[in-house]
Amino acid sequence: MTLPPVASLALSAGLLLGGCATAPQTPADYAPLRARFYLEAKPDEAGVAVTLPQSGVTITVAPKPVVGEYDLVGAEIAQVELGRCLLVQLNAAAARDLYRLSVGAPGRRLVLALDDRFVGARRIDGPIEDGAILTFVELPDEQLPAVVARLKRTSADLVAAARKARP
Repeated sequence: MTLPPVASLALSAGLLLGGCATAPQTPADYAPLRARFYLEAKPDEAGVAVTLPQSGVTITVAPKPVVGEYDLVGAEIAQVELGRCLLVQLNAAAARDLYRLSVGAPGRRLVLALDDRFVGARRIDGPIEDGAILTFVELPDEQLPAVVARLKRTSADLVAAARKARP
């Protein structure tokens, strides 16, 4: 079956332009992105109240992060039963610390801040043995690829800087 020239041209243009549907990258797409996890404070502990942007949920967190940007070695988008979420992988030392923390803090939440903006939380439902933190973030799904790319780039830059600093 052959297409009329106009239909063929329209189809070709649609295929070519379809690849241009993504927004051009800006300098902000390349900026470092700090990811930090804070532990939900116990009712009798002092903490800082933070509010998630979409749900409006307010959580009181300990003032000091339990996982910081130097602890990350990777990030991915994960597809789970409930939808897409952010998967953050920790280095070996941070994974051990997270395991100990998760054993002693069942039911509390880890609250994710990206550049000091609180965007997600996940309940500790058991020991986290593999150093992988899955978190649903209150960001549009279309922003997740850029977030993951920036987290990976930041992690790689911090690892490279640490290697250079060693004698």
